[in-house]
Amino acid sequence: MERVTGLGGPFIKAKDPQQLAAWYEKHLGIAFNGTTYAAWQPGKMPATGFTLFSIFPEDSDYFSPSRKDVMVNFMVKDLKELLAALKNEGVEIVGNPVEEEYGKFGWVLDPEGNKIELWEPPV
Repeated sequence: MERVTGLGGPFIKAKDPQQLAAWYEKHLGIAFNGTTYAAWQPGKMPATGFTLFSIFPEDSDYFSPSRKDVMVNFMVKDLKELLAALKNEGVEIVGNPVEEEYGKFGWVLDPEGNKIELWEPPV
């Protein structure tokens, strides 16, 4: 019997869901289209991308400075360009970007203090 066959997506609570959805649409280009949910179709992911479900130790500081228990990771095409644009838009950049064998990473905070990881998969 098959059980879990994939990740349906991240779900977060917000004080003002419409306002937070508008922030994600404006700054990260996620098309909410006036709603509070966005869907990506299978097959639209870059060939080197993948969906990861990861569990961190309770005392991990990887989500810092966010005090939330969940962090969302979004795939992006050009991390350096996106971080520069977000900085110009007044989005809070967290830490310095890093490059690993499995891609480039940068982080921002949304208006409610959720840390967002931006991941550019390797070419």
